Amino acid sequence: MSVTLKTPLEIEKMRVAGRLTAEVLDFITPYLKAGITTGELDRLCHDYMVDVQGSIPAPLNYAPPGYQPYPKSICTSVNHQVCHGVPGDRQLKNGDIVNLDVTVIKDGYHGDSSRMFQIGETSVQARRLCEITFECLWLGIAQVRAGAHLGDIGHAIQQQAEKSGYSVVREFCGHGIGAKFHEEPQVVHYGRPHTGLELQAGMVFTIEPMINAGKAPIRTMADGWTIVTKDHSLSAQWEHTILVTETGYEVLTVSAATRPPPDGIPGHRQ
Repeated sequence: MSVTLKTPLEIEKMRVAGRLTAEVLDFITPYLKAGITTGELDRLCHDYMVDVQGSIPAPLNYAPPGYQPYPKSICTSVNHQVCHGVPGDRQLKNGDIVNLDVTVIKDGYHGDSSRMFQIGETSVQARRLCEITFECLWLGIAQVRAGAHLGDIGHAIQQQAEKSGYSVVREFCGHGIGAKFHEEPQVVHYGRPHTGLELQAGMVFTIEPMINAGKAPIRTMADGWTIVTKDHSLSAQWEHTILVTETGYEVLTVSAATRPPPDGIPGHRQ
């Protein structure tokens, strides 16, 4: 496994890309209301990235091996859609939950983050799933420091999800990020403490747990991209891009309106 440690200059560029990513999510938040289509959300985000930020939407035409090029600039995953939902004509309605996943490129470096949004009055079950998933994200982040292991992150996430009665999606994971959208290491959201790759200062990767209200199995829709739960249960995801420091972590995808971490977990630990 070849993991690239970022230089101080690269880290500074990634701070900029991360902030811009978070600012796209800040910008789009007021538009998340019943009646808007996922395609309109995509167009608004695309225009903001290109025309206002001068950044590049990384998902647009992204084509990993075995995939057709992704046709949109963001991912919009609604209700039982786990990830990679392709924006289109679907109108959001009262009670929906939706994940918006944004990745921008600025000066050759990527920032990657996603947030959950609740449309109008959502069910108690939907709200709880979104909150537990947010806690899973931050419990994973809290394990990050030089000398810790990837298994520590996955274990913290898995423990919180499963004790809450939820399941962790196994097929998709966080990933290294930098000049490339997806780099090593793979950051799975389950595991055993003190196992896996040892973390080093200068590593940058995403943590992005996908948590299902029902069972873990998933399937791919006919578009080749959208992932859904097999049992049609709700799914939620939150994501940040994280820098490993000597004594902790720095969250790179932050902006003025980024939601703070749960009580007891600092936003930075350096």
